[in-house]
Amino acid sequence: MGDNGYGNGKQRYPGWRSFIMYHGTTMKNALKIQSEGFRRSSDGMLDPGVYLSRSRDKASRYPLSAGREQLAILKLSVRVGKVKRIDFQGHPLQKTWHQHGYDTAWVPANCGMVSSGLEEDCVYDPSRIRVLEIIPN
Repeated sequence: MGDNGYGNGKQRYPGWRSFIMYHGTTMKNALKIQSEGFRRSSDGMLDPGVYLSRSRDKASRYPLSAGREQLAILKLSVRVGKVKRIDFQGHPLQKTWHQHGYDTAWVPANCGMVSSGLEEDCVYDPSRIRVLEIIPN
């Protein structure tokens, strides 16, 4: 199976393992997230969760429409827990990974699921995410 970017390929991920990830948003929302924490989205490509990326470049492209608002990138420490690789559209666990005991769904770079070709993560439990820094974008 090989390395999947999260350690060994055997699907055993220590719950304490943390990664630096990023989330693009408006400065107003970044300040709110910093004080109140993240809220899980109600839907998305991987169903409910908080969408993040280990790619700062990818995070810098969000939000897609913010008008004239100042943008920001949140630099985060994320305890990923048990990670499920979702690497093609229509994957059997694409929308149900959390119900199968996974804490994070991971879409690898260049697998055809994300138009940018950059990796993406969906973390189900927002308490696994800690804001380290707000970076003006």
